[in-house]
Amino acid sequence: MASIIKPPNDGLIKETAQQYYAGSQDFRSTDSALPNQTFVTTFDTDLYLGNWDPTTADYALNNFKIYTSATGTPSSWTEYTSAYTVTNNTIEITGVLAANTFLVVQLKSLTGGKYGNTDAEKAFGEAVEDNYGSYKYIKLNDIVNNFLVGYVGKDKLIPNVKRTDVIFHAKRAMQEFSYDTLKSIKSSELTIPPSLTLVLPQDYVNYVRCSWIDKLGVQHIIYPTNNITTSPYYTQLQDDEGIPTTDNFGNDMEGTSITQERWHKANTDLINNQLTNDDINDGVNPDWYGYGYGWGLGTGYGWGQRYGLEPSAAQMNGWFNINERENKLSFSSNLANLMIVFEYISDGLAYDLDSRVPKMVEDAMYSYIMYSIIAGRINQPEYVVMRLKKEKAAKLRNAKIRLSNIKLDEIVQVMRNKSKWIKN
Repeated sequence: MASIIKPPNDGLIKETAQQYYAGSQDFRSTDSALPNQTFVTTFDTDLYLGNWDPTTADYALNNFKIYTSATGTPSSWTEYTSAYTVTNNTIEITGVLAANTFLVVQLKSLTGGKYGNTDAEKAFGEAVEDNYGSYKYIKLNDIVNNFLVGYVGKDKLIPNVKRTDVIFHAKRAMQEFSYDTLKSIKSSELTIPPSLTLVLPQDYVNYVRCSWIDKLGVQHIIYPTNNITTSPYYTQLQDDEGIPTTDNFGNDMEGTSITQERWHKANTDLINNQLTNDDINDGVNPDWYGYGYGWGLGTGYGWGQRYGLEPSAAQMNGWFNINERENKLSFSSNLANLMIVFEYISDGLAYDLDSRVPKMVEDAMYSYIMYSIIAGRINQPEYVVMRLKKEKAAKLRNAKIRLSNIKLDEIVQVMRNKSKWIKN
C-alpha cells in the first residue's frame, strides 16, 4: 500500500490545534547527547525571553516556559532551567541535552501550563489567551507591509513613498477608526477602595460605561454625575480676603478639593430621594430635602408617590465622574468596596505596530492611507483626490456596517416587549 504524503500547509492558519488551544509545542532531541541543539517554534505569538535563570528579576518577563521529560508521560515533566537563548522564535539549548529527550515549549496561560507538576512550575500568564481569536485580526505592521507591496511601485498610483510616511498615516487611520468604527472598547474589573477614587487606565481616551457587579454577576449601570456635582480642576488656597495665595516661586498654592470631600461623604439617599427608615431615625426631614428633586415620602413612606421627582437622580446605582485634574475616577459614597467593570475606548495604538485591526476593516485602512498620501502631495489631479476621498468614505461606511454586528433574532426579542401594556 502506497504511503500518503500530505501537502504542505499553504493556508493562512499555521498553528496546530495543540499550539492554538493549549499554547504548547512538542519537540524531541537528537538520538545522541549533543550541545547547542536548536528547536524552531511556529507559534503566531512571538517568544520573548527576559532571562532563562528563575532567580533573576527578568525571568518574570518571559512569556513561555520550557519543560523536559525522559519518558513524555504525565507528571514526569520538569522545568528546564539551564542556559538557553531565543532568536527569531528559535530556541537554542546551550548545554548538553540528553538523547531522545522530550521537550515542550509552553506559552504562559491564565490557568497555568498543564506540564508543570506544581503551581510554582506552571506557566502562569496570558500569552495563550492573547492569541485566541487572533485570526480575525491583522497586525498594523502587516497593514503597512501589504500596502507597500500592493499599492506602491511602478505603474501604480503611488510610484514611491517612504515607509515612515505609511506608518504615520496607518497610525492616524487606527486612531480615527478606533473612536467610532473599530471594536476598540476595553474593560477593567476593579474594586472601589474606601478613598472612592480609581486611576484611569493607561490607554484611556473616553469612557463607554461603568457598572457595579452584584453577587449574581449582574451589572448595574453607574451613571455620570452630570449636573449633580463636579470635580474642580483648580483648588487654590486663599487668604482671608479671598485672594489665591502663592509660594516662594510665585505659583498658586493648591490643596485638596472640598467639593469632592463633601461628595464622598454625602448620603446618596438625600439625592436620589430613596429615604429609608434609618434616614428618618437619623433626623432627616422627609417633607422636603432642599435639593429640588421632589417632595417627601408621603403617607406610609409612599414609594412612587413623590411629585416632581427628577428622573436623572431617581436611581440607586450611584454616580461617577472624571476628575480631570488628577486623572482619576471619582465615585459616590454608596459604592465603596464594590466591584465594578469600567468600559472605555482606547486609541488602538497602545502597543505600537503590534496593534491588531479587524480584517473586515482592512480594505478601509488601505483606502484611508492611499487618500492621505495622495492628498498630501503637490501637483495631484483634483479628480484623483476626490475619487480617493469618496472611495475612502464608502469603504469606511461598509466597515461600520460589517462591524455593527446586528442580529435579527436579537432585534425580534427586544421588539416582543412592544406588545406589553405599560401603565402610568
